[in-house]
Amino acid sequence: MNKDKTLVPDEVVMNKIYLIRDEKVMLDSDLAELYQVETRRLNEQVKRNQERFPEDFMFQLTQAEWSNLKSQNATSSWGGRRKLPYVFTEHGVLMLSSVLNSGRAIKVNVQIMRIYTKLRKMLVTHKDLLLKMNEVEAKLNNHDHSIRQIFAYLKELIQEKDEPRERIGFKTKGKKE
Repeated sequence: MNKDKTLVPDEVVMNKIYLIRDEKVMLDSDLAELYQVETRRLNEQVKRNQERFPEDFMFQLTQAEWSNLKSQNATSSWGGRRKLPYVFTEHGVLMLSSVLNSGRAIKVNVQIMRIYTKLRKMLVTHKDLLLKMNEVEAKLNNHDHSIRQIFAYLKELIQEKDEPRERIGFKTKGKKE
């Protein structure tokens, strides 16, 4: 069976995922654009089904968060909003597919879920690499200390002592050489 062609390039979807309040979220307007519905219509469907969207699935941005997001992206394509936007977590995006019943919404939702999975795998991989790098760094720091100690011992052995050394060998009483 042929794999479904993506409706939207993955990079476009990835660029619409933001980190806000330590959550990976998507804006209501971005989701509406992907689903090809008006933002107003998307939000109407959400309000009609509020019990499906608890705070950990969807929340409204504060003015400070909204201003910060706009300034980070340096585009004014979001201009003209009268209300602060809603953002949807991964679970919220998944729940949207149950309230928006168009074929496109379902296909785009499947694609978004796959992208969230890819992102999660990438984060796990990066975390593993960071842990390994920290282990190597700790070992190298320990090796540095050991190497410094070896050099200190070598310098001590190489340096001549100021006091004369006693001769080694058979000694007879009374004779000193």
